[in-house]
Amino acid sequence: MNEKVRFKIRKMLLLSTKIAVGSSIAIYIAELLNLQYATSAGIITLLTLITTKWETVKLSFLRLLTYAISVAICWCVFSIIPSMWVEYGVFLFLIVFIGEKMGWRSTLSVNAVIGTHFLTTQDFSFDFLINELLLVVIGITIAFVFNLVHINNAHEQGIIRSMRHVEHEMKQILIELAGYLCQKASGDRVWEDIRKLETELDEYLELAYEYQNNTFQSHPEYYISYFEMRMKQCGALHNLHSEMRRMRQMPKQAHIVSDYIYEITQHVTEMNNPKKQMDELEQLVENLRNEPLPETHEEFENRAELYHTLLDLEEFLMYKKRFIESIDATQFRIYWKKEIEGK
Repeated sequence: MNEKVRFKIRKMLLLSTKIAVGSSIAIYIAELLNLQYATSAGIITLLTLITTKWETVKLSFLRLLTYAISVAICWCVFSIIPSMWVEYGVFLFLIVFIGEKMGWRSTLSVNAVIGTHFLTTQDFSFDFLINELLLVVIGITIAFVFNLVHINNAHEQGIIRSMRHVEHEMKQILIELAGYLCQKASGDRVWEDIRKLETELDEYLELAYEYQNNTFQSHPEYYISYFEMRMKQCGALHNLHSEMRRMRQMPKQAHIVSDYIYEITQHVTEMNNPKKQMDELEQLVENLRNEPLPETHEEFENRAELYHTLLDLEEFLMYKKRFIESIDATQFRIYWKKEIEGK
């Protein structure tokens, strides 16, 4: 069983445990308080626990806000319409419409449950209003407390390992491209390798967003920015490979560019500032300009494509440069903390 599968199993086990234990405790507390429909506290806990930490905070506030709105709608609708199935349909229509209009879809399930209580009892007394409010408060409070428990450390370590994996794969792709340029490799696997890396980056981005929403720390957007930067670099590699494939015959200067790409592979690391590589690229372009002019039309076309590969390499490095420049002091300290802990 690989590490990715183990992590997913740990997440599922933790979520299952939190939902089972949290919902049970919510029902137990509701029963201790002699609340009607005590089991609904467990349902509210379940529906709130399936979100992330930040979503739980937001959702808890919205549940309280929409509770008041739902009660008002229940009182208006159930007092006017005599038919039970018609009045519940009108109630659902209104809360769904308001929920969709305000972007509160996540609150609909709990409001629908609360609505059935008022529909069944037709009781709008102060005591019953407090009863329903306490069910909501117990459910969201238990969910909030239990959502503080998360495997954030393992999650972050998994993201860091994913970053190292991305760097390794990107180096291998650059090596393939350099080998193709100097005709030491066919380059047949480059498209497949880039697409595979892009698919993995989509998955890693999702994990980074999940981590951001499950921690109250101030730095997790760093990981999102990192994977987005690597995704853009994959696009530059696509363009680079396309330019190479257009060359009918490799110009004699191709080996110089190939050597430069091999040099770049030594610096595909998380915190490398590519300024030195960009200066070397500028010097390389200047040296190629001083080369003798092409003698045939085909040689001219191939030389032009070679220049385009240099532009793609510049774009590749520019994405990294912008990423490095965007890092703030907090994120920089986090990086060095990781490096020290890694050693």
